[in-house]
Amino acid sequence: MNKPHRGTIFTEEAPILAHNAHPGDQYILRLQAPQCAERARPGQFVHLTCDPQLPLRRPISILRTDPRAGWLELLYKAVGRGTRLLARRREGDRIGLMGPIGRPFDPPHGDRPRALLLGGGVGMPPMIFLAEALRRDPVAEPFVLLGSEVPFPFQPTPSRILVPGIPEGVIAAMPLLEDWGVPSRLTSGAGLPGCHGGYVTDLARLWLEALPPGERDRVQIYACGPHPMLAASAALAREYHLPCQVSLEEYMACAVGGCAGCVVEVATERGPAMRRVCVDGPVFDARAVFQAQ
Repeated sequence: MNKPHRGTIFTEEAPILAHNAHPGDQYILRLQAPQCAERARPGQFVHLTCDPQLPLRRPISILRTDPRAGWLELLYKAVGRGTRLLARRREGDRIGLMGPIGRPFDPPHGDRPRALLLGGGVGMPPMIFLAEALRRDPVAEPFVLLGSEVPFPFQPTPSRILVPGIPEGVIAAMPLLEDWGVPSRLTSGAGLPGCHGGYVTDLARLWLEALPPGERDRVQIYACGPHPMLAASAALAREYHLPCQVSLEEYMACAVGGCAGCVVEVATERGPAMRRVCVDGPVFDARAVFQAQ
């Protein structure tokens, strides 16, 4: 997982098909980008020109794709100049993008088909994209936990899918995942109805504790979200001796490995080394990024 990903990166002028605002300055953007949509894999991202007056692009994770229709969707939060300018763009505008970029997730295989997917905030999109891919895998058994401290960018629905180990009353789920038959639960510290009142890793721990040891040995963890959440996910994986892949989020200038502005320190067999999140990641083995304290 330390070697750069060498997939082809395309440049497209993508028309905006839909651009919907949600509470908490969150937006879901659908773009017509057939080359990227056809080749994108869960965990990868695109590099967008947010506005003609802002030359530097912004990296945004891919939420969903439809290769046949040629579109992809992105979820982002307007927090800085670039994303606030992006939020002004309207249906029919064209946006320059590069993609798909980066190392995707390695899907579960072998003796660990149970995939525990943890997404926090704007780290939710890679988990949803991965869940969509895994639902077509006859072997994989995905379970998705999503956390947010602001209202979710969708209307939570009471889940019809029973999940042993989840506390009574924690029934809020993502409608899209529910429609796919993928079990999910939501967490929030904001007191949202039906959600677990705490961190996504807290609910993950409850679920893991309820599993028989033999079943726990069939689990691997995937995570994307704020740095503290990823560190907690890595610690949880160490505690239960589970493999864990994390998708990192860093500021980027070029997104193709040239500027080395997104480097992070990782552990390798030869000792500490600097790796570029854009091409060596964004997906890394959690053990390489988050060392035991």
